[in-house]
Amino acid sequence: MKEKKTNLLQVLARRALLVALDAAIVAFSFYFALLLRADGAVEASWWPHNRALLYANLPWIVAVYLLSFLAGRLYTILWKYAGERDLIRLAGMIAVPTGIVYLVNRCFIHGVLFNSANAMAAVLIFLFIGGSRLAWRLFLNHPLGERLRGNASKDPNRPVMIVGAGEAGAWAINVCKTNTSYGHVILAVDDDPIKLGQTIHGVPVRGTLEEIPDLCTRYNIHTIIVAIPTLKGNRLNHVIDLCVSTHCAVQMLSDPQLVGAGTPQQGAFRELNTADFLSREEVTLDTEKISGYLTGKTVLVTGGGGSIGSELCRQVMRFKPAKLLIFDIYENCAYELLMELQQKYGRDVPVTVLVGSIRDKARLDEVFETYHPTVVFHAAAHKHVPLMEISPAEAVKNNVFGTKNLLTSASEHGVERLVQLSTDKAVNPTSVMGCTKRLCEMLIQTFAGNTDMKCVAVRFGNVLGSHGSVIPLFEAQIKKGGPVTLTDANIERYFMTIPEAAQLVLQAGALAESGSIYVLDMGEPVKIMDLAKQLIRFYGYEPGVNMDIKIVGLRPGEKLYEELMMDEEQDKMRRTVHNKIFVAPPRNIDLGEFYQQLQELSAAAEHNDDSVVEQLTKMVPTFTPTRENLKL
Repeated sequence: MKEKKTNLLQVLARRALLVALDAAIVAFSFYFALLLRADGAVEASWWPHNRALLYANLPWIVAVYLLSFLAGRLYTILWKYAGERDLIRLAGMIAVPTGIVYLVNRCFIHGVLFNSANAMAAVLIFLFIGGSRLAWRLFLNHPLGERLRGNASKDPNRPVMIVGAGEAGAWAINVCKTNTSYGHVILAVDDDPIKLGQTIHGVPVRGTLEEIPDLCTRYNIHTIIVAIPTLKGNRLNHVIDLCVSTHCAVQMLSDPQLVGAGTPQQGAFRELNTADFLSREEVTLDTEKISGYLTGKTVLVTGGGGSIGSELCRQVMRFKPAKLLIFDIYENCAYELLMELQQKYGRDVPVTVLVGSIRDKARLDEVFETYHPTVVFHAAAHKHVPLMEISPAEAVKNNVFGTKNLLTSASEHGVERLVQLSTDKAVNPTSVMGCTKRLCEMLIQTFAGNTDMKCVAVRFGNVLGSHGSVIPLFEAQIKKGGPVTLTDANIERYFMTIPEAAQLVLQAGALAESGSIYVLDMGEPVKIMDLAKQLIRFYGYEPGVNMDIKIVGLRPGEKLYEELMMDEEQDKMRRTVHNKIFVAPPRNIDLGEFYQQLQELSAAAEHNDDSVVEQLTKMVPTFTPTRENLKL
C-alpha cells in the first residue's frame, strides 16, 4: 500500500512539474512572439502599450492553454514512445486555445494579440513543448541517461541484430531505441543491395541474411530480431535455421500489423516458438458466415477438453454462442478449460462441462434432450496409432460406434449441423486408427443422405503441439539430454498449428455441403529429420555433436508418407470459396451392405475378436494392416 502511495505521489509530482513547465512555455512564447512582432512597429509607443496589454491578459491565456492540455490528456502521453499521432494530438490541443484567444481579442480587447502575434505564439508553443519532450526522449536514450536510470548494465551486454532493413526493420529499431530492455541494436542485415552500407535510425546495414552467423560471431550478438513479415515458406525456414544455428536468442514480430500503426509499445516482439518452423500463413475467416451458424446457438463439442477440441471451444466462444457444451470423458482437462474461459469471459460465461462417453448412447440422448444443441463438433476419438494397433476392438467401439451413437442421437433430436474431425491417416490407411476414421467419414456420408441434418467431415494432417504429436516428444527428449528418436530418416508429415486447424474447421462448418469431406490445405509436407534438427538447434545444441539423433524404425501402423486424398477423390476434389479448404463430393455407399458389415464389426469388437482387423479390411478395401510383432 505504501509503495502504491509513493508511486502515485511520484506521478503527481511529475505532472505538476510538466504543467509548470508548459505554463512557462506559453507565457514565454507569447512574450517572444510579441517581441518579434515589435520589430516591424512604426510607432514608438507600440511596444509599451501592447506589452502592458499582454501582461494584463496573460493569466487567462495561460489558463486556457493549460485547460486544453488537461482536457486533451497531454500529461498521460508517454513521450518515450511518442510518435506522429501524439504530435498531431498536441497540435490539436494548441489550435483550440489559439482560436479562443483570437476570438476574445478580436471581440473585446482589439489589441495586436489577435493578429500575427497569436499565430506566431501558437507555432512557438508547439515547437517548445514538442521540442522539450523530444529532448527528454533523446536524453533517456543517451548512455548518460541510461546510467542515471540504472539501465547501463542492460544495453552493452545485449547487442541486437535486426534481420530486415525495410519498414518493419526500421520500426523494430525504433522500438529498441525507445525501450532499452530489448537490448542495444548495433547492426541490421538485408538482401537488398541498395540498403547495404546505409544506416537506419543510426544503425548500419552491415551484410546480407546469409552472413547472419558470421556477423553474430564478429559482433558478439546476443539477440536476433527477425523483422521481415513477408518472409514465408522455405525462405523463412532457412532464415530461422541461420538464426537458430548462432545459438543467439531469436525473436519475431509479435504482430506484424503493429508495424506502421504508430507508437511502439511493450510486447512488440515474442520469442521464437516451434510453430514458426512451419511458417504457416495466417488464416482469413469469413466471420459473417461463421457467425451465421454459431452466434446465439447452443454448440456441443465432443472431446472438448482435448488439444484440438479445447481450441475449437476457444474459437467458438469468439462468436458468442448462446451456450457452449464441453462434452468429455476426461474431466480434468475439461475443468481446466472451463476455468480458463471463466477467467477470460467472467464467471457467468455460458459454458457447461458435461462428463460422458460417446460410447454411451443413453448419456448422449440425455444431453441432447436437456440442452438441445443445434451445432455439434465431433472431436472425441482414440487417435494414438501404436496404441490402437494393440487394442483394435477399443478403437472400433469408440471411434466407429461412438460416432454412430452421436450421429443417431443428433439426428433424432433435431441437430442442424454436425462436423466430424477426421485425419489424413484415413486415406489408404495402414493403421487401425486410420481405418476407423475412414469408417467415420463413411458414416457421415450415409447419415447425410438419410437425414435432414447437415453432416460433413473435415480431414487434416498432424497438428503441431497436440497431445501425442512429435514436437512435445522431441522437446522432452532434448531436455533430458537425448537422444532424439526418429522412426525413419525420410519420414514426412503434413503439419498445421492448433489454432489454424480449429479456425478452418469452423469455416468448413459454415460451408456444410452435407455428405462432403472437406480437406484442409496443409501446405508442403515437412521432413521430420529437418524438424528434429531445427528443434535441437533451437535448444542450443548441435545435431550429431552434442545431441544424437537415433533411427528406431517405423512403428506398427505408421506410414513413411501421409496422403490427404484417396485416388478416387483426386479428380473430383475442388477448391471451395475459401482458398485453404478443398471439398470432395459425397460418394455412393451401398447402405444395406454397409450396415450389415457394421453389425458384424460390432459383434467382433464386443467379443474382442481377432476378426476385428479382418472385418475392417472388408469394409475399407484400401486398408493395409501391419499388425505384427506387437508388444503390450
